Parts: sequence; structure tokens; C-alpha cells
Amino acid sequence: MGLDIEYINGQTPLDEDEKEGIKIPTITTRGELDEFEQQNIEKAVEWTLKNKFKLDKILTEKFIKNLHKKMFGDIWKWAGEFRNTNKNIGVDKFQIGIELRNLIDDGKYWIDNNTFDDDEFAVRFSYRVVKIHLFSNGNGRHSRLLGDIIVNHGFNKPVFTWGVKDLVHKSEARALYLKAIRNADEGDYKKLIEFVRK
Repeated sequence: MGLDIEYINGQTPLDEDEKEGIKIPTITTRGELDEFEQQNIEKAVEWTLKNKFKLDKILTEKFIKNLHKKMFGDIWKWAGEFRNTNKNIGVDKFQIGIELRNLIDDGKYWIDNNTFDDDEFAVRFSYRVVKIHLFSNGNGRHSRLLGDIIVNHGFNKPVFTWGVKDLVHKSEARALYLKAIRNADEGDYKKLIEFVRK
């Protein structure tokens, strides 16, 4: 049978080897996959609510990988591991660790020098994580939850609204989100910073 997934604008396709990493072989459609992933993500959100993380712990490769594993580990064998294939987005697979290290160092510099306010810090960090595209699947959802953790745990502010709760499926909010991401690609973060609190 196998996993048959239809992709919408902004989603990165999985290759056949990555699809083989599914832990629940009865999942065969996008709808079933979305449902099981959402259940796993809700468990990860619950984990973030039951714990308190300091910013210096959040801004580590270990935490960032562990968060992905918490979000997708019930579904994918490779959850929490950097992708080993190149995609239509993101840095070369061999540059992932280097680019994440650069981002973590940038984040520490931003904190030490008060470069950005709390929301902008979280948005820029989240944006860079998704642009590196660390994992084979779930990068957008992972980066948004990471942004929420940074702003909530790290800066003691409310989590972002991200326009609406569901930015995975085709919607007006997803179109606005992707437009704000494209503006950030050009160095203009204003719309993305506005969107996260909309």
C-alpha cells in the first residue's frame, strides 16, 4: 500500500526512504497522517506546559532536536534527527549542523547585546530554524512551537497566535503566513512579527 501524500504550496515532499520511516504502517493518506501527527504534537505541547525551560537550555541543538522528537517521535523513526537528503528548501544537508550552530551563536549574541525585543527575537530565531529546514518533515510546525517556547518560557510572555491555530492546511491564514515568510526572506520581518500576534 504505502503512504500516499498530497502536498500543498509550501510543504516539502518526503522521499520514499523517509516515508519508510513511518512507525504506524496503517497510515496511508495525508488525512490520517495529519491526524496522528496532530495527536503527537498535542502531547509535545502538553510536555511544554508541564515543564519550564530557561533560554540557555532552549537555545541548544539538543533541545531543538528533542523538541522535534517529542512532536513527531510516535510517528517517524527519524524524528529528532537532521535530514540526510536535500530538499526544495533549506540549506544543503551537510550544512545543517553548521547553520544551526551559527544561529544559536547569533541568538546568544542578540541576547547579550539586546539586539531585538522579545517578540522579534523569537520570530527571527523561529524563521531561521525553518529556513535551515533541519528535518525531513514538520519544520514549520516545529519552528512555530519553538518560537512559542522561546517567547513564553524564555521571555515570560504569552505564546504567539500565529494568525490561527492551523497553518498546515490550505487557508487564507496560511497564505498570509507564507507571504510574511517571503517578506522575511527579503529581510523585512515586519509582517511576520505582526502576523504572530494577529
